[in-house]
Amino acid sequence: MYRPSIALRVSRISCGVLILLAGVNAARGQSADAIASDQGMYCSATAQALNRACQHESQDDYYKAKAICINVVDDSLRAECFSTAKSARTDFLNACADKLTGRDRICAKLGEQRYDPPFADLQFESDYRSPTSINPYIPLKVGNKWELTGAGESVKIEVLNQYKSIDGVRCVVIRDIVTKNGFVAEATDDWLAQARDGNTWYCGEEVKDYEVFDGDQPKRPEFTSNAGSFKVGRDGDKSGIFFLGKPRVGKLYREEFSVANAEDLSLILSTNYAYGKNPTLDRGVPVKLAQLLCSSDCVVTRAINANDPGVTATKYFAPGIGNFLEVTQTGEAVQLIACNMDPRCASLPKP
Repeated sequence: MYRPSIALRVSRISCGVLILLAGVNAARGQSADAIASDQGMYCSATAQALNRACQHESQDDYYKAKAICINVVDDSLRAECFSTAKSARTDFLNACADKLTGRDRICAKLGEQRYDPPFADLQFESDYRSPTSINPYIPLKVGNKWELTGAGESVKIEVLNQYKSIDGVRCVVIRDIVTKNGFVAEATDDWLAQARDGNTWYCGEEVKDYEVFDGDQPKRPEFTSNAGSFKVGRDGDKSGIFFLGKPRVGKLYREEFSVANAEDLSLILSTNYAYGKNPTLDRGVPVKLAQLLCSSDCVVTRAINANDPGVTATKYFAPGIGNFLEVTQTGEAVQLIACNMDPRCASLPKP
């Protein structure tokens, strides 16, 4: 059972006070997010503003659905359409509340300061063909490849000899292709930069989602969305740390910051993982895989999405190889089956 920390309880009390103050000051046009910002609670103010946006979006979707329902000729089908639209609005508003709760937890952990990382001021690697600075848990070297499988999908990742200059930083391109049932489901170019201090930074990503629809002949993946795409400096998007150079248990950090679009975070759960040391972290982990790659030196993180706080995953990283396993909250595992940057790649067990 989740038990809020003292900081979170204080945060919730503060948010409650903000809501009360917002009611008192409604005549003055002061909202909860404005009050929070005035009090220096910038993280909470951001959460409150995004909650208001979410609520407005639920209304927009409801009235669009209502416009569709109005034009349904059959009386019973039209009534069903209206009922479905109202139910969807309720679900949407509940999701908004869950997001606010999740963001409150994040603020309690991160603090209330504005998020403005010193991305452009850092020193970065420039040649990823022969890099001098390598984060062992994210080995960014041109030609490095990984292949993972599980949860009904296959994932192929490669560090390309391609670069993109973003906010004055030379970022290397990592191609990530996800296939399901033999068809491409997602094609993503991630843009990463390796800082000299060991931190690996996220410059952005270009996401392309595809879907194959029943009844189509011939069956071909159709582009359906680029949701989650972001780039530092565009529409207020800011960089995050893709992986820490010096991970510390309990550390929570932002991987990306594109409000209401891409808001992934990571929480460090262990920096010395080996199978058999922690039953909780062992859940869903293939024994042979962990024994091959982890000698009390693997890092385990919890992936958190502020836009979808109910969905989390546990990720496992081995030095010299990187991410070799992801276990979803339902227990499904996506595991490494091939790589080319380490002798252990030749001995990876089959799922």
